[in-house]
Amino acid sequence: MAATKKTEKRLGILVGGGPAPGINGVISAATIEAERQGLPVIGFYNGYEGLCTQDDPERTELVSRRAGVRDNRLEVSRIDVEGGSVLRTSRHNPKDDELRKAVGKLQELGVHHLVTIGGDDTASSASRLADAARGKIRVAHVPKTIDNDLPLPGDMPTFGYRTACELGSRLVRNLMVDAATMRRWFFVVAMGRTAGHLALGIGKGAGATITLIPEDPELGGPDTLVTAEHVGKILEASIYKRLAMGRRDGVAVISEGIAMKLKQDELEKLTGREFKYDEHGHVRLGEFDTAPVWKDFVDKRLKEQDVKITITAQNIGYPLRCEGPNAFDREYVRELGYAAVRFVTGNEPYKDCRKLISAMVYMEHGVMRCRDFREIRAIDPTTRKPRVSVRMVDTATESYKVAREYMIRLEKKDLSNPKQLAAMAKAANMTPAQFRKRFEGIVG
Repeated sequence: MAATKKTEKRLGILVGGGPAPGINGVISAATIEAERQGLPVIGFYNGYEGLCTQDDPERTELVSRRAGVRDNRLEVSRIDVEGGSVLRTSRHNPKDDELRKAVGKLQELGVHHLVTIGGDDTASSASRLADAARGKIRVAHVPKTIDNDLPLPGDMPTFGYRTACELGSRLVRNLMVDAATMRRWFFVVAMGRTAGHLALGIGKGAGATITLIPEDPELGGPDTLVTAEHVGKILEASIYKRLAMGRRDGVAVISEGIAMKLKQDELEKLTGREFKYDEHGHVRLGEFDTAPVWKDFVDKRLKEQDVKITITAQNIGYPLRCEGPNAFDREYVRELGYAAVRFVTGNEPYKDCRKLISAMVYMEHGVMRCRDFREIRAIDPTTRKPRVSVRMVDTATESYKVAREYMIRLEKKDLSNPKQLAAMAKAANMTPAQFRKRFEGIVG
């Protein structure tokens, strides 16, 4: 693309992190609103990797249909229904010197306003870029992740979550029919490195037999390490309780973040793989397919008890990320793209936003809101550097209680009910005393 005049103010857009339904809708809405304000729009390809590691970043001019299309222009007015990202994306974690150079490149290109789209890692990078710009570039970050773990108030979701949850629930419902038809179990792993929002939403929406998330009180909560034995016992006991009800089928939805509650050496031993880390210091969980780990672990215990149940492992992580957004997310991202541009151009009407130079922009009950990056930073325990904090599932809420009440899993009251205990013990080929001794440590 030809060099851009410094004198003309422009809006820049980049995308970071993994795909999520609705990214293209934000790009489209932001471009259309920028044009309404007379701002040309530059889209940077490949996120921070493109902006920070290339002397001449790969980019394109973004235009709406009514602006016409020429060479080096990308028309975006109707991309809102498409999955993926027309600007592509990357997980590059820019170094401080790269960010300083990126600020210089943006200024050379006339970019006075920047909209970033991404999850917690991209938000952290946006915060650092805003610091490096020292007020010369206004930055709006639009929170995106199917994990739903960015610190928005109340139960406001991150965009992409509702679509991923809907598709995931549909897939799990299909597996539940398969399980009932074939009289088998499925162990389904869903994404969620730290928080269990997606797994819980999928399990609750599908009516799964049991859902396990990192925040589960019977796993000690979000910050407690557990053993594979403990996790395996919860799943095993659920199978026995289901058998005692006369059912040989079921579906367990398991958050991938459960694996991060194990000690590193135990997880590496179970998977036969060494930990590899991405540029943000996170374990590459995509390289650890933990569904077979839980299947093999419980299979072994069932075989020891001579209980003949078939378990099939299934991972539904990646198929959810590039689904076309549903109606909720299409509406939501249009509001977010509009709000982001209104913020960076200083045209937003809300006092809490007007005083900020850079912020995370979100919608709350139809009203644009902003959160100062400084309010949502925390120290990453791995890297010891500031990063955007993660929103965990609040297990004290009625929402979680409802999800928990409708699961088939071992409860303390089951062990104190002689008739129920005897039925479960019979299903497990144990005596009631043996059953209680084996499983009393997994109930709260």
